[in-house]
Amino acid sequence: MNSELRQLRQRVEVEREFGVTEFSITGTVRKGAVVLAELEEEFKGCTLCGLCRTRTQVVFGEGNPNARLMFVGEAPGFDEDRQGRPFVGAAGQLLTKIIEAMKLKREEVYIANCLKCRPPGNRSPLPSEIAACKPILMKQVEVIRPKVICALGKFAAQTLLQTEEPISRLRGRFFEINGMKIMPTFHPAYLLRNPQDKKLVWEDMKKVMQELRT
Repeated sequence: MNSELRQLRQRVEVEREFGVTEFSITGTVRKGAVVLAELEEEFKGCTLCGLCRTRTQVVFGEGNPNARLMFVGEAPGFDEDRQGRPFVGAAGQLLTKIIEAMKLKREEVYIANCLKCRPPGNRSPLPSEIAACKPILMKQVEVIRPKVICALGKFAAQTLLQTEEPISRLRGRFFEINGMKIMPTFHPAYLLRNPQDKKLVWEDMKKVMQELRT
């Protein structure tokens, strides 16, 4: 384990003991692919929250370590938990169609979730679980430094923006954090249940495409 990752793990564990749930991770970022691979290796046996007892495997994230566009979802589902990859089930297939409609490929973007382990029965994440995983997500963001992060759904948007505003009020407009633009929108799983709102997400994606062109 290199010193950077050792310090990250120690910091997560110590600050959680003192009830700290917000983290700002700074430091020198080495070559993205190397750092992400080492981070994934370090946390594949993570025991920072109770989900370690029910998961099949950690779903770290995948894609281009130098991506200009990053998608952040909620948590792995059944298919993701089995395959160890994010967004590979029905919602993932819809996300892939969205990415392709943007004239991009999955391998050109980076895809991750707030939680790296599947909650039992696909229930909503608990605040303690999000707090445990947030430093890992923020390290991924720091390493990749995308121009735009698309926050898919309530939990991703609220986690990244540190707000309790509902996704219905957040979606469709950019927020800026540390020089990166955040675009909240509806989660693909929501769209499977509410296909009439696909047009709203496409309007959001058109704004993202425009931002990526600037």
